[in-house]
Order: sequence, then C-alpha cells, then structure tokens
Amino acid sequence: MTATTLPAPTAPQACATGIGWRHPHYAGLLDQRPALDFIEVHSENFFAPGGAARAVLRAGREHYPVSLHGVGLSLGSASGIDAWHLEQLAALVQEIEPVRVSDHASFARGTLPGAQAVHAADLLPSPFTRAALDAMCGNVQRVQDRLRRPIAVENLSAYVRWQAADMDEPAFLGALARRTGCQLLVDVNNVYVNALNDHLADPLDGCRRWLDAINPGVVAELHLAGHAHCGDIVIDDHGSRVCSEVWALYRHALRRFGGVPTLIEWDTDVPDLAVLLDEAASARAHADAALREAVPA
Repeated sequence: MTATTLPAPTAPQACATGIGWRHPHYAGLLDQRPALDFIEVHSENFFAPGGAARAVLRAGREHYPVSLHGVGLSLGSASGIDAWHLEQLAALVQEIEPVRVSDHASFARGTLPGAQAVHAADLLPSPFTRAALDAMCGNVQRVQDRLRRPIAVENLSAYVRWQAADMDEPAFLGALARRTGCQLLVDVNNVYVNALNDHLADPLDGCRRWLDAINPGVVAELHLAGHAHCGDIVIDDHGSRVCSEVWALYRHALRRFGGVPTLIEWDTDVPDLAVLLDEAASARAHADAALREAVPA
C-alpha cells in the first residue's frame, strides 16, 4: 500500500461527535438533549411510514442532524440492489433530510436459480477483485442516482477471506470512491479487529499503514466501538468501551484525515446514556489533541 502525502492542516478543525441512537435511549436523549453534534440511526429500523418509530426519529431530527446508517443495501451483491429496499430508503431520506447516508462494502443477498432472492443473516465481505469492484460500483451508482446524493461506504469487519484478490482493501475502496464519487466511512475498530484476526506481527503498524493508504479527501465519517475477544477470534460486537489501541489509531486517523465527524457505536449490552456521552467526550478530547499535533509549530 502506498500512502499519499498531503500537507498538514494549517489550523485545528472542529470535529463533530455523535452517538448511535438506539431504542433504550430514545426517551433519555429527547428529555436531556445532551450536547451532541449529530445522532446516527440504522435506516432499516425506520422504513415503516408513520407509526411510533418514525415519530421518534422526526422528534430527534428537530434537535440534531441525523446520519442514516444502513445494513441492508447489499452494495456488493452481484444480483443488484433490491428495488423495494432502495425505495424505502429514498422515502426516508426525503423526509428526514439526513446529514449523511451510509452502508457497508459487503453483500447480504443473492439470487438462486429460479430468481429466488436469498438474504444472509450477516454482512459478508466482497472479494477484492475487478469483477466485484465493477458490481459494487454499479450498485453504489444506482443508489446515488436514486437518492440524488453521494453515500458513504464503510469498511467491514470480516471473518472470512476470499482467496481471489486483485488488490488490497484500501485500493478497492479507493477505486470505488474514484469511480462513483462516493465517500468512505472508515470504521477504525473494524480495521483493528481485522488486523488482530489476521494475526499481524504488529497490528497497530498494520492498521496505521491501512489508514495511510486511504485518500483523506474521501473520508466522510469515522466510527469507534468496542470489540470482544472470543477464543481464537475477535468479534466486532459494539458491546464495550473503545480500547486504548483503537483510541491511538483514532488519533492517527485524525492526523491523516483532519477533523472528520466521529460516531460512538454501541449496539449490544447497551449501557446507560451517560456512558455513551462519556465515550463521546473522550472522542472529543482525543480529537482535540490529535488535531493540535497535526498543526506545524
């Protein structure tokens, strides 16, 4: 991987910080209205028109910019984008007017003989081949044409690897961004989890090289989360605080990418809202320090 050398920022940039807004904290966030720059929700949870869920999201939107983060577009699917799913997302985007729309560089659906669509229960990694890149570019372009805006595509925590590959992950994502005009959502925890599962001799160094291979100009958002060590595999479970190694990589990412909006994700064993807000405050502190370090003396 070859890093692109860019000049450091000439002044610290404000780093917007948000949290994933999950069901246990719907009421608490609306009651307390903590100082957050944005909130992020899973798009698919709000597809149903009307009803309590959409009303809650509209209430949140009155106080915070909303980022819509999806898990079901299946951007890497060779069988294309599900038309119904895309229409539900388009309707939600039109109503909520989110600050960002994102999904994953993965596939979760395919078509069996007889044109029967099959949906997987997980986000599966695309092979880093030219054919897979062509398929993902076509799908991303279709989504962007329908939404009339660029989307951000997130790197995946992957637990299987395809043998066939024409490029590495940063090159694949970089080509996707160049060809479609999409942005990237860099999940720093995913980069670290993959490095651990790949048993790199120096995981932090491998992660820094991964980050350095990404063009700063295309990064729209950063994600931070916790992970779990489960025997011989590390799982990106979003169920704990951010670890010290990921905080270190986050500072490296900010020195590389500048003051990119940052999200704290917590989806399992969801704690009190105060814990998420404390993690968001930690993110702000790390960002302030990293951006000061990026400015020449």
